[in-house]
Amino acid sequence: MSTLQLSGETTEIIETRDEHAGEGDTLIDVTHSSLNYKDALAMRGEKTVALIDPLVPGIDAVGTTEDDRLVTVNGAGLGERRHGGYTPQLRIDAEHLVDVPERFNAFQAAAIGTAGFTAALCVLEIRDDLQTDAGPVLVTGASGGVGSVAVHLLKSLGYEVHALTGRREEQGDFLRGLGADEIVDRADFTEPGKPMQKGTYAGVVDTVGSTILANAIARLQFGGIATACGMAQGTDLNTSVLPFILRNVRLFGANSVDATHETRVRAWGLLDEALDTDVLASLTETISLADAPQAGRDLLAGRRHGRAVVDVRG
Repeated sequence: MSTLQLSGETTEIIETRDEHAGEGDTLIDVTHSSLNYKDALAMRGEKTVALIDPLVPGIDAVGTTEDDRLVTVNGAGLGERRHGGYTPQLRIDAEHLVDVPERFNAFQAAAIGTAGFTAALCVLEIRDDLQTDAGPVLVTGASGGVGSVAVHLLKSLGYEVHALTGRREEQGDFLRGLGADEIVDRADFTEPGKPMQKGTYAGVVDTVGSTILANAIARLQFGGIATACGMAQGTDLNTSVLPFILRNVRLFGANSVDATHETRVRAWGLLDEALDTDVLASLTETISLADAPQAGRDLLAGRRHGRAVVDVRG
């Protein structure tokens, strides 16, 4: 059996060792993982993600338990502070597991992965706060893993969805196929703007942070909500209290790593309710363990969209 291991800045396929499974009260025979932004950073040797050395990447793991349950683990420290899902067996405490809904198979659960789970966390907050006729919801970084699933979930639930991307010509058809009603040019959000701008959006799912998030908050309508789950543009947020006070807006942070079991189950319930598996298939490809490092480099360079499932079996 083979495992993908990162050591320093070198990522290579090695023979699986017992230590790669880690510690926990439940053993999973892993069949699939996925490629996420954090995985790409880890394989680049980014020390803010790869907290141990050596490290098996993979912040997702999907497989079967000893009692033949199909389960998924998203986050929970995998691929960061402990070995992750790019290995054929994993031990982890049961509190981090979620039973995969019956209508999803292992491949589909991995295609959803942390990206889909994070999108669901954000969309849950949108749905809890906003009626579907409240106004358009903006999704930033819409062609990425989190953004693409968020676009589709929001549209499935009945919202008007505006998808922000820096590649309108290249990704427009892809995003409209997911359900986007309007494609928004990222260039309109990249320069610092006034803290209060025209109230255009009822909600925001933001995957990039920094100036784009600040401008999105400034364009929220009264009572709007912004959900933040990424930092691809940066970790800074230069805004003011004005939108929060004068427009009664709210900023919600989605933490997919440390979410409670109850929250995990609720998010997967939303995915079970609203995710079209044909749409999921249309935005997903399969890669091998050996392909993962190059796919990670392409992801960081902005040359990928949608989701990539890593087949751990070969």
